[in-house]
Amino acid sequence: MTGIRASASRIRIDGESREERALPHLWSECVGAGRANEALRADWQRQFAEAVDLLGFRYLRFHGLFHDDMFVYRESDGGGFGPNTPLPAPVHTFSYVDKVFDFILECGVRPFVELGFMPRELATVTETLFWWGAHGSPPKDMDRWTELVAKTIEHWIDRYGRAEVRQWRFEVWNEPNLVPHFWTGTKTEYFELYARTVEAVKRIDPELKVGGPSTSVFVPDDRYEGEYEDRSKTHATAAAPDVDALDWRPVWIEEFLAWCAEREVPVDFVSTHLYPTDYAFGADGTGVQLSRYADATFDDLTLLRKLLADSAYPEAEVHITEWSSSPSSRDRMHDTLFAATFITRSYLRCAALADSVSYWAFTDVFEEGGAGIGPFHGGFGLVNENGIHKPTFHAMRMLERLGDRLLLTTPHGVVSRDSRTSAVSAVFFNYPDEMGAKAIGSANSYPQTRALAEKGPGRRIGHAIEGLAPGTVFLVEILDWEHGNVAEAWYELGSPINPTREENRHLGTVADALLRYTLIVPESGVLELDVDLPPWAVMSLRQST
Repeated sequence: MTGIRASASRIRIDGESREERALPHLWSECVGAGRANEALRADWQRQFAEAVDLLGFRYLRFHGLFHDDMFVYRESDGGGFGPNTPLPAPVHTFSYVDKVFDFILECGVRPFVELGFMPRELATVTETLFWWGAHGSPPKDMDRWTELVAKTIEHWIDRYGRAEVRQWRFEVWNEPNLVPHFWTGTKTEYFELYARTVEAVKRIDPELKVGGPSTSVFVPDDRYEGEYEDRSKTHATAAAPDVDALDWRPVWIEEFLAWCAEREVPVDFVSTHLYPTDYAFGADGTGVQLSRYADATFDDLTLLRKLLADSAYPEAEVHITEWSSSPSSRDRMHDTLFAATFITRSYLRCAALADSVSYWAFTDVFEEGGAGIGPFHGGFGLVNENGIHKPTFHAMRMLERLGDRLLLTTPHGVVSRDSRTSAVSAVFFNYPDEMGAKAIGSANSYPQTRALAEKGPGRRIGHAIEGLAPGTVFLVEILDWEHGNVAEAWYELGSPINPTREENRHLGTVADALLRYTLIVPESGVLELDVDLPPWAVMSLRQST
């Protein structure tokens, strides 16, 4: 199939015509996982070790550090079948946490620590969130909260060393604007929790890096302007004929920075989440799922950078501590080829705009809504619960194979060089022109996603890379509808909820069966790249070493 031809270019590797700049790998700087306790599972650990080895992740963030199933904060001895005896003072135990953090560090990864949620015995409100029962509550005793934070960090310094822990990041809470789900207090109560937490951390070591407010998404209205969310202010958003024409702004960020500046509270980094979606409520109370345009993440990051530059904290790092095509762990789009193309496009567009954009999450071993139903249930993961690679896994692997120096940027991919080895690599993709400015959206069932397969046309990628040594071998991998499309293979099997062992082996084989071939540089020293990419294809080119 011959498609639209991308503008051809000539790239010289060994001469003055090369203009290089840095290519930050923000896609592998950090990745997310569900909660701390899941990291005690053997399958989670196998999948994480593989993800680190193949995808190069440097930091890991998850919920539930202080949740009851980690047994960090104890006001009683548990009791068993006997009496639950109160303790004279809180006891902090770290045996479960140590198992998790030891493993993460042994994998060569550092924790991006989310300080939360509230232990039940310290919570003012014990209403729970998620299947596993998180407590999104302010503490009943702020001094006991700050003692919990301090004792935990002091334990880590004793165990891993001050120099190591100074490389970590400490994020205060998760999505506190989502009241009463993730936080049952007010906006001001969160700001006060942040200030007291920062004070406790900096008292241990001023070099430790703390930030927030870890809020969710951007919105185009003032529903979060007050102390609590006001859903009545989303009516116009729900009814808008074109949501992309609205003025989308970050939640709490500007107020948070101003509040902290007025009180001289340190902000080492700003964190938020940038799912390109929203959920608004119509005047009749009906919820409306909104999907934004394909470049929403790029535009949101550009605005966030400007707001930060104009604030009292222009040098603060920017960490997007959760990002994906949607915030639902039952969005069937997560399992698809379309998601792989979308995240490739977005990451390459945004590479210079943040210190990290953490994909949420690396695995479908993820229990916020309980275990998923079936092997491809729309979970966040780059791999499913059985460790089968989704198309997004391969997209991330292709991105990680890029070098750290950018030789060429096009609307459909990049060419790069490794500054250590001088090896050349590239990633190209075909986000179909028929999509226009639209993002891939969300889907409640896998068949709903398949309509995107009709979008086109193909795209012809043509570039000449000069100055290469004759005989140099380049490896090509292509992910497309016919290669590596494991969710489609599962659909063709009849979408079994409980696949047999043979079916799982078949799906694992299909998942990794990308189109692969080699190219050899001729005597001219010029690699002529001329490839027809089908709609939604993602392609990797890398120099064999």
